[in-house]
Amino acid sequence: MSHRPRKRFGQNFLQDVDVIARIVGAIAPRTGECLVEIGPGLGAITCPLLRSAGRLNVIELDRDLIPALERRCAGLGTLIVHQGDVLAFDLSSLSPEPGSLRVIGNLPYNISTPILFHLLGQREWIRDMHFMLQREVVDRMGAAPGSRDFGRLSVMVQYHCEVTPLFGIGPGAFRPQPKVESALVRLTPRPCPAGRADPVSLDAVVRAAFSQRRKKLSNTLKPLFDRPALVAAGVDPDARAETLGLADFVALAKALGR
Repeated sequence: MSHRPRKRFGQNFLQDVDVIARIVGAIAPRTGECLVEIGPGLGAITCPLLRSAGRLNVIELDRDLIPALERRCAGLGTLIVHQGDVLAFDLSSLSPEPGSLRVIGNLPYNISTPILFHLLGQREWIRDMHFMLQREVVDRMGAAPGSRDFGRLSVMVQYHCEVTPLFGIGPGAFRPQPKVESALVRLTPRPCPAGRADPVSLDAVVRAAFSQRRKKLSNTLKPLFDRPALVAAGVDPDARAETLGLADFVALAKALGR
């Protein structure tokens, strides 16, 4: 399949057959499951997924890729192509019931974080997600409090999902080769997020707390809390955002929502 990768779409096509087999093995698709692939591209994992599951929904922005993708997948199962932007896509339209979708994708590095937040907003329909991402993003998603990588992405993803980094993927597995290392990660939505914080309040607290990482919470959260309110929520006003645990952010979100 001949196609020149388009930089504006962030296209880096997976081509290493051993890596492809390892990814599909980690996903372990089965017949009858509701699989959704974001950005199938040239069909590197589309074909084995479709062969295993028998039916596959794909969301592809680049309309020029679709005819060749459909030809390549012909006879392997039922391929349902949705041409459009995943950031505007409603996953509930594909789901027969909550918690049934398995989402897979080699996400464009330039918009991977917006896609992740878009999907977190539709997590009730998702059973699990497997993504190829820049290793740095995977490290941030799974980072622990106190580490350099711990930030807004860490808190929001870990609140909604269990994060399981699976394995690294070198630049040579892609065409063209990216300038960074990649990794495969599994995200499993939590059936009942810890503490049941209001997501809007949690996002507001986390955004403000990490807006200036080096400043104390008494400064970054000043628009939301005074010092006594921080103390009442069990948080040290002189602490910095990266030192707080998930439970601390949940407590602050609850306090904000009162």
